[in-house]
Amino acid sequence: MSKRKNTFTRFIEDIVDDTKDFVDDILDRAKDLESDLKDAVKDVVDDDESDPASTSGAGVAELEAALAELTIKVNQLAELQLAASTSSSSTSSTRRTAAA
Repeated sequence: MSKRKNTFTRFIEDIVDDTKDFVDDILDRAKDLESDLKDAVKDVVDDDESDPASTSGAGVAELEAALAELTIKVNQLAELQLAASTSSSSTSSTRRTAAA
């Protein structure tokens, strides 16, 4: 095995070659990252566009219908509660009058 001559020129050549390899690797990784990022953004945009407006519109319509039903029930309960409190206060005033 022969010994390699380590001259100053060979030393600089090794540094330049290693630096070139390092820069090539960084550029390759940057290209991979850029293409992966583009694909991810494209997938997100495609997913948003593939949702039909009718589906979300139907969901909103269902929620509005359920809200309307609940509003009707709440109003009925409020009327019953008001009627119950009115009848109990008239009953208690009748009792007071009868007791006197």
